[in-house]
Amino acid sequence: MSELSLNHPGGAVGAAPAAASNGSADHFYMTREHHPENGTLLGFWLYLMSDCLVFAVLFACYGVLGRSYAAGPSGAELFELPLVALNTSLLLLSSITYGFAMLEMQKRRKGAVLMWLFITGLFGAGFLGIELYEFAHLIHEGAGPQRSAFLSSFFTLVGTHGLHVTFGIVWLITLMVQVSKHGLIAANRRRLMCLSMFWHFLDVVWIGVFTFVYLMGVLK
Repeated sequence: MSELSLNHPGGAVGAAPAAASNGSADHFYMTREHHPENGTLLGFWLYLMSDCLVFAVLFACYGVLGRSYAAGPSGAELFELPLVALNTSLLLLSSITYGFAMLEMQKRRKGAVLMWLFITGLFGAGFLGIELYEFAHLIHEGAGPQRSAFLSSFFTLVGTHGLHVTFGIVWLITLMVQVSKHGLIAANRRRLMCLSMFWHFLDVVWIGVFTFVYLMGVLK
């Protein structure tokens, strides 16, 4: 009789361990935290630091090669400062509009967040359009990256920054889709914070490019 109650799936003695086992399993999987708090932001900071090293190397290369014209045109002959100033203004304005998006995110205003993200994307697209126009104009004038070490380092540094802005716009569009579908949930707010750090980082790098490459480049 005792063997039947132990082996039978509906027996009282056999059911108690099963219930205890199920209860402990549910408790483990529902309450245990597998990821450290703010781990995503910490990891993204580490990525930005590695990106700083990439741009530091590119700036160093330009510093060494920036006066090697190989009897070709110099920055003073090629750069159009009014156009570059307009491009710089677009990127700085995009940083301001992204800040407005973050303020609206704190207020949980989904529509306002999407609006400011859209404006930020427009400014970023305008920046890329002017940069591509500049590259096309230089190549058309025979000042492509193969013309001299100066132009090779210039195209590499400025082009790498432009590639980062392109990825940032793709990320921005993806986040706009996520926010419109799922709202300002915790995961989307965390992603918006990461993109905010990335976007402002690109602004800081561009200020260095504008000063070190363009402004100093027009000095004879």
